[in-house]
Amino acid sequence: MAISLEDRVLAVAGGAGNVGPTVVRRLAEAGALLSVAGREAGPLETLRADIGESVEPAVVDLLDPKGAHEWAGGVAGRHGRVDGLVHLVGGWRGGTPIEDAPLEDWDFLSGLLVRTLQHATQAFAPHLLKGGRGRFVLISAGQAQTPTHPNAVYASAKAASETWTLALADRFRGTGATANIVVVGAIATPAMRAESPKKDFSTFTPAEEIAEVIAYLCSDAAASMNGQRVTLRGAA
Repeated sequence: MAISLEDRVLAVAGGAGNVGPTVVRRLAEAGALLSVAGREAGPLETLRADIGESVEPAVVDLLDPKGAHEWAGGVAGRHGRVDGLVHLVGGWRGGTPIEDAPLEDWDFLSGLLVRTLQHATQAFAPHLLKGGRGRFVLISAGQAQTPTHPNAVYASAKAASETWTLALADRFRGTGATANIVVVGAIATPAMRAESPKKDFSTFTPAEEIAEVIAYLCSDAAASMNGQRVTLRGAA
Protein backbone atom coordinates (compact mmCIF):
# COMPACT_ATOMS: atom_id res chain seq x y z
CA MET A 1 0.00 0.00 0.00
CA ALA A 2 1.39 3.37 -1.03
CA ILE A 3 1.48 5.80 1.88
CA SER A 4 0.82 9.45 1.13
CA LEU A 5 1.74 12.25 3.50
CA GLU A 6 1.46 14.88 0.80
CA ASP A 7 1.33 18.38 2.27
CA ARG A 8 1.44 17.07 5.86
CA VAL A 9 3.43 19.19 8.29
CA LEU A 10 5.22 16.90 10.73
CA ALA A 11 7.56 17.65 13.62
CA VAL A 12 10.23 15.09 14.46
CA ALA A 13 12.03 15.18 17.82
CA GLY A 14 15.43 13.50 17.80
CA GLY A 15 15.45 13.11 14.05
CA ALA A 16 19.22 13.31 13.57
CA GLY A 17 20.26 10.36 15.72
CA ASN A 18 20.32 6.59 15.18
CA VAL A 19 17.01 5.68 13.49
CA GLY A 20 16.12 9.33 12.85
CA PRO A 21 17.61 9.85 9.36
CA THR A 22 15.88 6.73 8.01
CA VAL A 23 12.54 7.87 9.45
CA VAL A 24 12.94 11.44 8.22
CA ARG A 25 13.86 10.25 4.73
CA ARG A 26 10.82 7.96 4.53
CA LEU A 27 8.44 10.68 5.71
CA ALA A 28 9.91 13.10 3.19
CA GLU A 29 9.58 10.53 0.40
CA ALA A 30 5.89 10.20 1.30
CA GLY A 31 5.46 13.94 0.76
CA ALA A 32 5.66 15.42 4.24
CA LEU A 33 7.23 18.73 5.18
CA LEU A 34 9.37 18.12 8.27
CA SER A 35 10.56 20.27 11.12
CA VAL A 36 13.35 18.16 12.62
CA ALA A 37 14.55 19.06 16.11
CA GLY A 38 17.80 18.30 17.86
CA ARG A 39 20.18 19.95 20.30
CA GLU A 40 23.00 20.53 17.79
CA ALA A 41 22.81 22.30 14.45
CA GLY A 42 25.48 20.27 12.64
CA PRO A 43 23.70 16.91 12.36
CA LEU A 44 20.45 18.66 11.43
CA GLU A 45 22.11 20.60 8.63
CA THR A 46 23.69 17.37 7.37
CA LEU A 47 20.26 15.76 7.34
CA ARG A 48 18.84 18.63 5.33
CA ALA A 49 21.72 18.46 2.87
CA ASP A 50 21.18 14.71 2.43
CA ILE A 51 17.38 14.73 2.14
CA GLY A 52 16.47 18.13 0.76
CA GLU A 53 14.48 21.28 1.34
CA SER A 54 11.53 19.41 2.83
CA VAL A 55 13.62 19.21 6.04
CA GLU A 56 13.62 22.28 8.28
CA PRO A 57 16.29 22.06 11.00
CA ALA A 58 15.24 23.25 14.46
CA VAL A 59 17.77 23.53 17.28
CA VAL A 60 15.69 22.80 20.39
CA ASP A 61 16.41 21.68 23.95
CA LEU A 62 13.29 19.69 24.85
CA LEU A 63 14.31 19.69 28.51
CA ASP A 64 13.27 23.34 28.37
CA PRO A 65 9.47 23.72 28.19
CA LYS A 66 9.81 27.22 26.75
CA GLY A 67 11.96 25.86 23.94
CA ALA A 68 9.39 23.16 23.17
CA HIS A 69 6.54 25.68 23.01
CA GLU A 70 8.57 28.03 20.83
CA TRP A 71 9.31 25.16 18.46
CA ALA A 72 5.64 24.17 18.21
CA GLY A 73 4.47 27.75 17.83
CA GLY A 74 7.08 28.43 15.17
CA VAL A 75 6.06 25.43 13.06
CA ALA A 76 2.36 26.30 13.34
CA GLY A 77 3.06 29.96 12.61
CA ARG A 78 5.05 29.25 9.45
CA HIS A 79 2.73 26.62 8.03
CA GLY A 80 -0.65 27.35 9.58
CA ARG A 81 -0.93 23.95 11.22
CA VAL A 82 0.91 20.94 12.60
CA ASP A 83 -0.32 17.53 11.45
CA GLY A 84 1.92 15.25 13.50
CA LEU A 85 4.70 14.83 16.03
CA VAL A 86 7.11 11.89 16.04
CA HIS A 87 9.21 11.41 19.18
CA LEU A 88 12.47 9.57 18.47
CA VAL A 89 14.52 10.88 21.40
CA GLY A 90 16.36 7.90 22.90
CA GLY A 91 19.20 6.78 25.09
CA TRP A 92 20.20 3.94 27.41
CA ARG A 93 21.96 3.27 30.67
CA GLY A 94 21.93 -0.09 32.42
CA GLY A 95 23.60 -3.44 32.70
CA THR A 96 23.93 -3.45 36.49
CA PRO A 97 22.12 -5.81 38.90
CA ILE A 98 19.07 -4.05 40.29
CA GLU A 99 20.43 -3.95 43.84
CA ASP A 100 23.50 -2.05 42.61
CA ALA A 101 21.88 0.08 39.90
CA PRO A 102 23.03 3.71 40.18
CA LEU A 103 19.81 5.60 40.76
CA GLU A 104 21.30 8.76 39.34
CA ASP A 105 20.70 7.02 36.00
CA TRP A 106 17.02 7.70 36.67
CA ASP A 107 17.66 11.45 36.64
CA PHE A 108 19.35 11.16 33.25
CA LEU A 109 16.89 8.73 31.67
CA SER A 110 13.72 10.29 33.05
CA GLY A 111 14.81 13.61 31.63
CA LEU A 112 15.80 12.19 28.27
CA LEU A 113 12.94 9.74 27.76
CA VAL A 114 10.09 11.18 29.81
CA ARG A 115 10.55 14.91 30.35
CA THR A 116 11.34 15.63 26.70
CA LEU A 117 8.20 13.70 25.77
CA GLN A 118 6.07 15.62 28.25
CA HIS A 119 7.34 19.00 27.10
CA ALA A 120 6.96 18.16 23.41
CA THR A 121 3.46 16.73 23.68
CA GLN A 122 2.20 19.56 25.89
CA ALA A 123 3.52 22.04 23.34
CA PHE A 124 2.12 20.29 20.27
CA ALA A 125 -1.13 18.77 21.58
CA PRO A 126 -3.27 21.90 20.99
CA HIS A 127 -2.09 22.04 17.40
CA LEU A 128 -2.69 18.32 16.83
CA LEU A 129 -6.19 18.66 18.24
CA LYS A 130 -6.99 21.73 16.17
CA GLY A 131 -6.66 20.06 12.79
CA GLY A 132 -8.87 17.07 13.62
CA ARG A 133 -6.38 14.54 12.25
CA GLY A 134 -3.23 15.11 14.29
CA ARG A 135 -0.85 12.22 14.80
CA PHE A 136 1.59 11.42 17.58
CA VAL A 137 4.01 8.48 17.45
CA LEU A 138 6.42 7.37 20.19
CA ILE A 139 9.32 4.96 19.73
CA SER A 140 9.54 2.63 22.73
CA ALA A 141 11.22 -0.63 23.71
CA GLY A 142 10.17 -4.10 24.83
CA GLN A 143 11.72 -3.40 28.23
CA ALA A 144 8.70 -1.25 29.09
CA GLN A 145 6.47 -4.35 29.07
CA THR A 146 8.94 -7.12 29.88
CA PRO A 147 11.67 -5.53 32.01
CA THR A 148 14.88 -7.30 32.96
CA HIS A 149 16.53 -6.45 36.25
CA PRO A 150 19.84 -5.12 34.84
CA ASN A 151 17.78 -2.60 32.88
CA ALA A 152 15.33 -1.67 35.64
CA VAL A 153 15.94 2.07 35.49
CA TYR A 154 15.75 2.20 31.69
CA ALA A 155 12.64 0.00 31.67
CA SER A 156 10.96 2.22 34.26
CA ALA A 157 11.56 5.34 32.18
CA LYS A 158 10.30 3.64 29.03
CA ALA A 159 7.19 2.43 30.87
CA ALA A 160 6.54 5.96 32.08
CA SER A 161 6.82 7.32 28.54
CA GLU A 162 4.36 4.71 27.29
CA THR A 163 1.92 5.55 30.07
CA TRP A 164 2.10 9.23 29.18
CA THR A 165 1.45 8.40 25.52
CA LEU A 166 -1.56 6.24 26.35
CA ALA A 167 -2.94 9.07 28.48
CA LEU A 168 -2.45 11.39 25.50
CA ALA A 169 -4.39 8.89 23.38
CA ASP A 170 -7.20 9.15 25.90
CA ARG A 171 -7.13 12.95 25.53
CA PHE A 172 -7.37 12.53 21.77
CA ARG A 173 -10.25 10.06 21.90
CA GLY A 174 -13.14 11.17 19.70
CA THR A 175 -11.28 14.16 18.25
CA GLY A 176 -9.77 12.61 15.10
CA ALA A 177 -6.26 12.90 16.54
CA THR A 178 -4.33 9.77 17.54
CA ALA A 179 -1.36 8.75 19.68
CA ASN A 180 0.36 5.40 19.21
CA ILE A 181 3.51 3.54 20.24
CA VAL A 182 6.00 1.60 18.11
CA VAL A 183 7.84 -0.97 20.22
CA VAL A 184 11.23 -2.00 18.86
CA GLY A 185 14.20 -4.11 19.82
CA ALA A 186 17.82 -3.31 19.05
CA ILE A 187 17.77 -1.25 15.86
CA ALA A 188 19.76 -2.06 12.74
CA THR A 189 20.39 1.06 10.65
CA PRO A 190 21.69 1.15 7.08
CA ALA A 191 25.00 2.54 8.37
CA MET A 192 25.39 -0.33 10.85
CA ARG A 193 24.81 -2.94 8.15
CA ALA A 194 27.26 -1.22 5.82
CA GLU A 195 29.92 -1.10 8.53
CA SER A 196 29.45 -4.77 9.53
CA PRO A 197 28.25 -6.62 6.41
CA LYS A 198 28.97 -10.05 7.93
CA LYS A 199 27.16 -9.44 11.21
CA ASP A 200 23.88 -11.26 11.85
CA PHE A 201 21.22 -8.61 12.37
CA SER A 202 18.30 -11.05 12.26
CA THR A 203 17.26 -10.31 15.85
CA PHE A 204 17.38 -6.55 15.27
CA THR A 205 14.54 -4.30 14.14
CA PRO A 206 15.39 -2.79 10.72
CA ALA A 207 15.26 1.00 10.73
CA GLU A 208 13.44 0.90 7.39
CA GLU A 209 10.63 -1.16 8.91
CA ILE A 210 10.29 1.29 11.78
CA ALA A 211 10.14 4.18 9.32
CA GLU A 212 7.45 2.47 7.26
CA VAL A 213 5.22 1.90 10.30
CA ILE A 214 5.69 5.48 11.48
CA ALA A 215 4.71 6.76 8.03
CA TYR A 216 1.60 4.60 8.15
CA LEU A 217 0.63 5.81 11.63
CA CYS A 218 1.00 9.42 10.47
CA SER A 219 -1.31 8.84 7.50
CA ASP A 220 -5.08 8.88 7.05
CA ALA A 221 -4.97 5.10 6.65
CA ALA A 222 -4.36 4.76 10.40
CA ALA A 223 -7.18 7.08 11.46
CA SER A 224 -8.86 4.34 13.54
CA MET A 225 -5.69 3.45 15.46
CA ASN A 226 -5.40 5.25 18.79
CA GLY A 227 -3.72 4.13 22.00
CA GLN A 228 -2.16 1.10 20.29
CA ARG A 229 1.23 -0.58 20.48
CA VAL A 230 2.76 -1.85 17.24
CA THR A 231 5.52 -4.33 18.07
CA LEU A 232 8.52 -4.70 15.74
CA ARG A 233 11.16 -6.76 17.48
CA GLY A 234 12.74 -8.80 14.71
CA ALA A 235 13.33 -12.44 15.61
CA ALA A 236 14.10 -11.56 19.23
